Amino acid sequence: MLSTLALWALIYERYSFFRSEFEQLSARYIADWKARKERKSWMAHRIREMMISDAELKAHANLSYIKVLVALAPFLGLLGTVTGMVEVFDVMAVTGSGNARAMAAGISKATLPTMAGMVVALSGLFFTSGLERKAVRSVESLADQLELAD
Repeated sequence: MLSTLALWALIYERYSFFRSEFEQLSARYIADWKARKERKSWMAHRIREMMISDAELKAHANLSYIKVLVALAPFLGLLGTVTGMVEVFDVMAVTGSGNARAMAAGISKATLPTMAGMVVALSGLFFTSGLERKAVRSVESLADQLELAD
């Protein structure tokens, strides 16, 4: 549960970053670049590369954490499955038989966490790929706007 909240908090943070902060960062870099008198020297090229590199680092921040949490979600779901199956085996040990009604609660406890883990992982994967595309496109757009020659 905590990992799911962390995942969605990071996804929300990334989308809000692209909605506001990255736009301001790009505008500042473009204004700084256009304010330069010369854009052809070796130093100007290094400054341009620094701006693009900084924007790329900021655009890809926290994406690795999001990917780890997405990969972790099914495993945490399987851990919940194990606890549900332990309950099924406890019922079997107490009743001494395979009474379906007695085992039903444990079986539902075993299947729900797995399903929840898969739902979190699949939806997280969808948003992660969207965030990666947004990061790459945003940095490419900034690089295109930082023209090299006058």
